[in-house]
Amino acid sequence: MTTATPARLLPGDQAPDFTLPDASGKPVSLADHRGSKVVVYFYPAAMTPGCTTEACDFRDSLNSLAGAGYTVLGISKDGQQALADFAEQQTLNFPLLSDPTLEVHRAYSAFGERSLYGKQVEGTIRSTFVVDEQGRVSIPLYNVKATGHVASLRKKLGID
Repeated sequence: MTTATPARLLPGDQAPDFTLPDASGKPVSLADHRGSKVVVYFYPAAMTPGCTTEACDFRDSLNSLAGAGYTVLGISKDGQQALADFAEQQTLNFPLLSDPTLEVHRAYSAFGERSLYGKQVEGTIRSTFVVDEQGRVSIPLYNVKATGHVASLRKKLGID
């Protein structure tokens, strides 16, 4: 492996700020959401089975998450066209952001060694972070499973 996984974020840590382009090229900054709650999730690749399941679960839960005051931002290393195709194909109703340099992935410790079919590989660690109104991590979740993750997150947040 070429790089070690950096220390994981903990509850109360300041969430690393970022500005990344969405599928249309519009820059989206975490700082723009200060004063509101944000769910930031990292996924390995658009249009793969697990990532599609997870994105569609966020899509289907967006009304209840938004009703509880949460904005959802999905981040992957995919380019803007792949994100646009993914969003259109799955009728996704929240921003997907492109981080091809993996700078933001690394800032959140969402890139590094992980297990893939029993082998250790370097890649995106499927992770979700709940960021509070002050820009602090309130819930960091690493190595989440695509299936059932959003339902589990909603339970942790007290959202029915």
